[in-house]
Amino acid sequence: MDLEKIDVFSNPGNPVVIAGPCSAESEEQVMSVASELSHNGVTLFRAGVWKPRTRPGCFEGIGKEALPWLQRVKSELSMSVATEVATPEHVELALAAGIDLLWIGARTTANPFAVQDIADALRGVDIPVLVKNPVNPDIELWIGALERLFNSGVKKLGVIHRGFSSYGEKFFRNAPQWQLPIELRRRMPQLPIICDPSHIAGKRELIMLLSQQAMDLNFDGLMIETHCNPVCALSDARQQVTPDELMMILSKIVHRSAYNTATDFSTYRKQIDSIDEDIMKLLVKRMEISREIGEVKREKGLTVFQPFRYNETMKRCAEWGMDGKLDPDAIRAIFEAIHSESIRQQLSIVNEEI
Repeated sequence: MDLEKIDVFSNPGNPVVIAGPCSAESEEQVMSVASELSHNGVTLFRAGVWKPRTRPGCFEGIGKEALPWLQRVKSELSMSVATEVATPEHVELALAAGIDLLWIGARTTANPFAVQDIADALRGVDIPVLVKNPVNPDIELWIGALERLFNSGVKKLGVIHRGFSSYGEKFFRNAPQWQLPIELRRRMPQLPIICDPSHIAGKRELIMLLSQQAMDLNFDGLMIETHCNPVCALSDARQQVTPDELMMILSKIVHRSAYNTATDFSTYRKQIDSIDEDIMKLLVKRMEISREIGEVKREKGLTVFQPFRYNETMKRCAEWGMDGKLDPDAIRAIFEAIHSESIRQQLSIVNEEI
């Protein structure tokens, strides 16, 4: 995709900062937060006008009545304003109100029909659009949303990484799974990537950590939910910060250079390349043995998958990983992939006569 630069991201060398409340709750609240942010140099204000909620009965946003409040922020404080859209009607109303930037939420990104409706509503319109990752970790679905918008003529595109939903108790509200935005950057290096640490964290005290990690991964900026009185917020109160807290977070972030010609990594990279080659040779050998096992299982009439052996392997590998101070989830993912390929190799032997 031949993308155009996003005008409101026009501060070269400095990360983009998009800040404002989760929801526009009142004109007083919007102007209070925006005034403090503007005073501290933030130029891009966000506020949710329409809020998709998991269950009915929760605060779902003020709706179109809040758009004049954003217009006031734009006219009186000279800030660019952004809001989420989920339907063609939202798009029409936001455009009529002169909103400068739109974003598509995670739930909407997961629905290709909804994205296509929005893309059709934006056909011929020159406005930047950011696409949040879908709720599930599906990079193709994420890219598909971008393609639908691009095919409708939207050339100023970017993405927002807000983490991925999972079931059960967890440290973060949404798992970061940094490997997905990293892979997106590999495939689309020209695409701006903004991190939303508020939605990944779910708790304000984790926002600093996640913001630093995003900068260390060379993200282009941050979207942080900011409220004048977070504990009383009508939505996502736990993850919002005050303007003062936001400025403290931004002041503490260490910004590192992506490139430094004075630093020579060639020796380290040669070592890594050599180790990677050894790993690949071992994987090839492992799969050769798996095919031999498949032949024995075919001759003896045994099933390919044997749960007790799988459980033993995963337990043993997890212990090795802990000894090496490796992340248990990463080790599990690696060996699940290896085991899956081993099963595929054995099935190819067992079923080769079919």
